Amino acid sequence: MSDIGNILNLARSKMAGDVHIVAGSPVLFRIGGELQPVTREVLDSRMAKDLTYALLTPAQVEDFERDLDIDFMYADTQKRRYRVNVAYNDGEIGAVLRLLASEPMTLDQIRMPEIVRKFAHARKGLVLITGATSEGKTTTMAAMIDEINETAKRHIVTIEDPIEYVHANKNSVVRQREVGKDTKTFGRGLRAALRQDPDVIAIGEMRDYDTIKIALTAAETGVLVMSTLHVISIDKIVERLLSYAPDSGDGHIRNLMAESLLGVIHQELMPTNDGGKRVACETLVATDAVRNVLRNKGTFHLRNAITTGQRYGMQTMKSSLDAILAEGVISEATYHRVLENYV
Repeated sequence: MSDIGNILNLARSKMAGDVHIVAGSPVLFRIGGELQPVTREVLDSRMAKDLTYALLTPAQVEDFERDLDIDFMYADTQKRRYRVNVAYNDGEIGAVLRLLASEPMTLDQIRMPEIVRKFAHARKGLVLITGATSEGKTTTMAAMIDEINETAKRHIVTIEDPIEYVHANKNSVVRQREVGKDTKTFGRGLRAALRQDPDVIAIGEMRDYDTIKIALTAAETGVLVMSTLHVISIDKIVERLLSYAPDSGDGHIRNLMAESLLGVIHQELMPTNDGGKRVACETLVATDAVRNVLRNKGTFHLRNAITTGQRYGMQTMKSSLDAILAEGVISEATYHRVLENYV
C-alpha cells in the first residue's frame, strides 16, 4: 500500500484512531486501544519517507529537515482533517496521524454529564479538562465550544497548536488562532485575546507560567476560560500548575486558582465492545470547601470532595465506570484496568 490516500481511507473505514508510518514495520492502525498491522509488507526507509513526505508541502519539508520534527494539520482530498507529527527516529523518517472528526461532536454525542453543559454556560471562571495524552481532552473542549456556539451569542477566541476542529459561526462568533501561524506563542495570543472583547477564551494547553498566570487572572475578572492540562489525576492539578511557577509564585498561583476555578473534567478514553470509543470522566466543582483545599495545600482532600459532592454535580470515576459497564458498552477487563488508578 504505497498511496497515503488509500491508507487514510482504510483507516477511516476501520474506525482507527491513529495511523503509524514507521520504517521497519508494517503500516499500523490504533484500533480499540491497540496497534494493529494493516499491510503485509514492511516499510523500508524509502517507502516510509515517501508516504510521510506526501503529507508535507515544500515549505514544511524545509522546516522539517531544519528542525528534525514538525507538527501540523493535514486535510485530505475530502477535507477530512488529521493532526500529524513527523519526526526522525534513529535516522529514519516516519509519521503519526491522529484522525479527527470533520466537525465538533456535541456534548450529548460524547455522553458528558450535565454539569459539563453548566460549565459551558458559565459567564466567568476557569474550566480545566484534564487527563493523560490521547484521552479526548481536545474533543471535549471542542464540544463545549460548540454548545456555546449553538445556544448563545458570545465572542469565543481560541488559541491552539494546531487547530484540530474548525468551528463555523452559528449564534456566536468564533475566532480561531493557531500558534506559529496566527500568533507566536500561547502567552502572546492570550494577551491579544484579552483586548478583543472576549466572552470565552479556549486555550489548547496551558504549558508555561506566563500563560497560566494570565489565564487565571482573566478567569477571575470576568471571562470564561477553558483549557486542557496533562495530569494523571485531579489531585495533581495544583502540583502540575506549580511546576511551571518560580519559587516565589507558589502562593500567588494557589490563590488565583482558588478564586478562579469553576470546575475540572478529568477523563479516560476507553475502547468499547463494538470497536468504538467511550469517555469515562470524573468531575470536580469548585465549592467553598474545594477552594479552601486549593488554598491550604491539602490537595489530597480533593478526592474526598468529589466523593461527597454529588449534590453539586460532582462524579467519581468509579460511578462513571459503573454506569458504562452496566450499559454493556465496555468489558470488565477495561473497567478494572481504568478503575485501578482511582482506588
